[in-house]
Amino acid sequence: MQRIAIIGAGITGLYAAWRLQEAGYNVSVFEARDRIGGRVLTKTLNEAGRDYAFDVGPTWYWPDSERLMTQLVDELCLPTLVQSTNGKMVLERTPRQIEEHRLPEDQTVRSHRLVTGMQGLTEAIASRLAPGTVQLLSRVTALTKNDQVELTFEQDGTSVRQLVDHVLVTIPPRLAAQVSWRPELSEQVHRQLEGTPTWMAGQAKIVVVYKTSFWKQMDRSGFAISWSGILQEIHDASPQTGPGALFGFFRLTATERAALGETEIKQRVIEQLAVLFGEAARHPIAVLYQDWAAEPETATVADAAPLTDFPAYRPIQLEEPWRDGVTLLGTESDPAFGGHLEGALQSVERWLVAFN
Repeated sequence: MQRIAIIGAGITGLYAAWRLQEAGYNVSVFEARDRIGGRVLTKTLNEAGRDYAFDVGPTWYWPDSERLMTQLVDELCLPTLVQSTNGKMVLERTPRQIEEHRLPEDQTVRSHRLVTGMQGLTEAIASRLAPGTVQLLSRVTALTKNDQVELTFEQDGTSVRQLVDHVLVTIPPRLAAQVSWRPELSEQVHRQLEGTPTWMAGQAKIVVVYKTSFWKQMDRSGFAISWSGILQEIHDASPQTGPGALFGFFRLTATERAALGETEIKQRVIEQLAVLFGEAARHPIAVLYQDWAAEPETATVADAAPLTDFPAYRPIQLEEPWRDGVTLLGTESDPAFGGHLEGALQSVERWLVAFN
């Protein structure tokens, strides 16, 4: 039985492990973090004795265009909800100059969310894996290519080596460049790895939770665009029942966020939401903040530079002697859905066709 190692327990690595185990392969997944999911992260808030899920990583998928995500969610029987768009959007062109606009219904492409949060997806996939498949707190530090591929990983303060027939590297390309490759990768491949931006690695996400979705009483959808505030884009993140929530993406760069600090950032976000949605926005019951640029298992120093355009993602082909023993997969390798969860799944399916 062929032995396959997977570096990274994000959605790419977990999905690849599941599909490979179904096909009869011996699979191990090595994850440097103390949790699965990678950039998929859901935080839970208990309100009135009930837990509610709020995503601080990816939130949406689009059933009209994302076939694999839709099939996977259906297969795993995960409950979904349609992203709320009812009501008027808010536009802040200049500071405190607020406009309201009702977007045409036929111009809105409806996205879906998971009731459990996207972490429910990664946990559901992981539950299908054989016990012991995923090894947490196991950082792969080196790959050595001979007849087979030898992994070196750190676990419980000990350096461990393991021989496998094939390795799937599902961590972001810039993190893959930090692994010690023996023999070294070509300069061209190394430049490709370093030059591929990690999607959302320079961003942060904030979720502000309230007792109710008070903006709906104002005939507002919760969607807002600001050309001047600390948040540049805001959306409704409310669960089907219970509290209301708004989440936002920042205008600030990673360096600017680090200089301000989390406390000041939260205060400025609340102030901006009060300008956009009224005084009720000053009284949240929780503020959930995740800065992905501060995550060493997600971002490198290069990812702090803000993107000026959507990256042109594509597969990165390794050269000999690595080509037959190691494959790079992940959302950053998919030209059609790069940056989306669908892109992660598509990269796996594309490789499986070639591998089998």
